[in-house]
Amino acid sequence: MRGDEEWSTVAQLVRAAAERYGDREAVVEGRTRLTYTGLGARVERAAAACMAAGVEPGDRVAVWAPNTLDWIVSALGAVTAGAVLVPLNTRFKGAEAAYVLERCRARLLFVTGTFLGTSYVASLRRASAELPHLEKVVVLADTAPEDYVTWKDFLAAGEGVSSAAVRARADAIAPSAPSDIIYTSGTTGRPKGAVISHAQTLRCYAIWSELAGLREGDRYLIVNPFFHTFGYKAGVIACLMRGATMIPQPVFNVDTVLANIAAERVSVLPGPPTLHQSLLDHPARAAHDLSALRLVVTGAAVVPLQLVERLRTELNIATVLTAYGLSEASGIVTMCRPGDPPETVAATSGRAIPGTELRVLAAPGEPGEILVRGFHVMHGYFEDPATTAAAITPDGWLHTGDVGVLDEAGNLRITDRIKDMFIVGGFNAYPAEIEQLLGLHPDVADVAVVGIPDPRLGEVGKAYAVRRPGATVTADDLIAWSRREMANYKVPRAVEFVPELPRNASGKVVKGELRGPAGHP
Repeated sequence: MRGDEEWSTVAQLVRAAAERYGDREAVVEGRTRLTYTGLGARVERAAAACMAAGVEPGDRVAVWAPNTLDWIVSALGAVTAGAVLVPLNTRFKGAEAAYVLERCRARLLFVTGTFLGTSYVASLRRASAELPHLEKVVVLADTAPEDYVTWKDFLAAGEGVSSAAVRARADAIAPSAPSDIIYTSGTTGRPKGAVISHAQTLRCYAIWSELAGLREGDRYLIVNPFFHTFGYKAGVIACLMRGATMIPQPVFNVDTVLANIAAERVSVLPGPPTLHQSLLDHPARAAHDLSALRLVVTGAAVVPLQLVERLRTELNIATVLTAYGLSEASGIVTMCRPGDPPETVAATSGRAIPGTELRVLAAPGEPGEILVRGFHVMHGYFEDPATTAAAITPDGWLHTGDVGVLDEAGNLRITDRIKDMFIVGGFNAYPAEIEQLLGLHPDVADVAVVGIPDPRLGEVGKAYAVRRPGATVTADDLIAWSRREMANYKVPRAVEFVPELPRNASGKVVKGELRGPAGHP
């Protein structure tokens, strides 16, 4: 990959980016416009402050904050000081955050002040968890409770640490050392921490940047949350590699997305399909100049072909790609390539990235569990050898828990999570496949399918659908349409219309919320 010989750790990448891209804009946040030189200097100051606070190589440092410049600087500063970054989900409540902090024994926490009307500081204090390892909490704001410290005061405390000392600390980091622990979203139980090294991160996102065609001067609106691999690594790390401008957006709001694209001449907009769908359907879309957009990367089990075609025709976006990954494999396993036909982009998640092997535990063309092996598979779950052994075979194959089909060209089509599959009268029904079909209905904007108990067939499908604006389609209409379009066992026996589907911050539908506490609707 171009230029990856210049760095073997994230700390070296930050320094190399500052030297190579200098006066080019690195981060735009409101009125703040920071060059790569300026970003490098701020990260060095944050690293010095971490060292002054007693952070040692290998210590865990957590960040619990939305997409902001301060997130970028504090996270990269911690990693430059040799710490292992632990990003916390901004949707966590205090007790959930405390669980991860306790589990990884974080020594230092950077936390936002108030976000979306919630005081994260108060939320953490209310959790009243025993966190004996947490020595310092830095509030990314101008004020902080007495036993916490403000961002400004934290940085000031590092002024006695020299640039030479920071550089020496950074240069001592081994490429094989952990760079971060990404805790899984927890939609299927307690979060588990996937340990990923500097070398894995850099190799993966050099590949991602190359396949996506990210280039110097691109302006990248980062809506994907930084606590997620897609936001931090396909966002911040990839931009550092290529000299693209990062425009972090803390909250997904389509009006803000439109305004940012127009005002900042955004050229790159990765995100879940729902982001792009809402952009296309926004009534005020025509009032905004979106002509700079040239690259969209999305990923999900279901990407409607119509969405890919509309992005290409209505917005003239030259490159629309899909990808598949999971935290346990550094966030990337397969990816489409520029030039792939719309049908491949919509129906599959592309082919294995270089250095990766894929297997599907089924006959050719049949759905089965996806296994992956390669340089990017995690070292393991943090301090959890039993769960690690259950996930990774002795010869290195990672059980993904996802179900898919490989075509003759090596393209992977995700059909579902193993746990989401249900059996209708002996037939395996895969919700994602049914959702793909239901998504073709002209009046359906969004849809999720779950299995529900049935006295005769064991289980049947129930669809939760979101109507398009102005649509009047009924449950009977959609069931009748389904009977014409799909095999009988796939047809939902019930349809419930909802204003929107419950999604986690990564854009995935939280089917547990649809099923309810008893495990079914």
